[in-house]
Amino acid sequence: MIKDEKRFNKIVSSLIMAGMLIAIGITTAFKMQDPGARHVMLLIAAFGSLFGVLCTVLSANGLIWTFLFGILDVVLDSIVAFDTGVMGNFALHAFYFLPMQFVGLWQWRKRGASAKEEVKARRLTWKGWALVVASIIGGVAVSYFVLYKIDLVNLGDAALINRPKVFLDATVLTLNIVGQVLMSLAYFEQWIVWNLVNIFSILLWGNTMLSSEASSYTVVMFIKYIFYLLNSINGLRIWYSLSRE
Repeated sequence: MIKDEKRFNKIVSSLIMAGMLIAIGITTAFKMQDPGARHVMLLIAAFGSLFGVLCTVLSANGLIWTFLFGILDVVLDSIVAFDTGVMGNFALHAFYFLPMQFVGLWQWRKRGASAKEEVKARRLTWKGWALVVASIIGGVAVSYFVLYKIDLVNLGDAALINRPKVFLDATVLTLNIVGQVLMSLAYFEQWIVWNLVNIFSILLWGNTMLSSEASSYTVVMFIKYIFYLLNSINGLRIWYSLSRE
């Protein structure tokens, strides 16, 4: 990657991180004033969001430090998802994302990534694309069925189930699984999937904010995924160049 492009990438990444820090700081401070606000959970969500942004910004730039902050992000996000009742998201973080951080670390090292050198990116073939699309469609269908049954057992009445939330939860779960595989194997197309993940995550947390079971810190998660979306758009641009090289 040429020096001017690297300089531009650093500027964009710094703006994303600074914007996230300011937005999360202001939102958390404001939410701390709410009656009945759960301060510990607010702080966990805030720090998880900041570690997550560091993780995704480093990932967008193809640097291996992404996995250190990824581990911290995954642990804190697991706590938030469990407490909020977004069980698909909890299972995704605790039982999939966490071990995949170590898989990604191993694979990226094999592909030349370091603290200063970008990973050597690659692209999917048409057969790979067909497998990705089929995995997403099948995964959403299976995840929706499982998560719907879990809610039915917990609530005891199908009329009480928030079906849009279940669908969004299933979609985010599936896209995250596919995106993490593509990321760990250093495929450019991961950023197409991550853009979809972030769009559906914004819808998921927006739906949660409007529901009766919304917690004071759900707005932090909503803001987090807005910044994730900005970063994934930037990652798409950077990795297009990396995969051409």
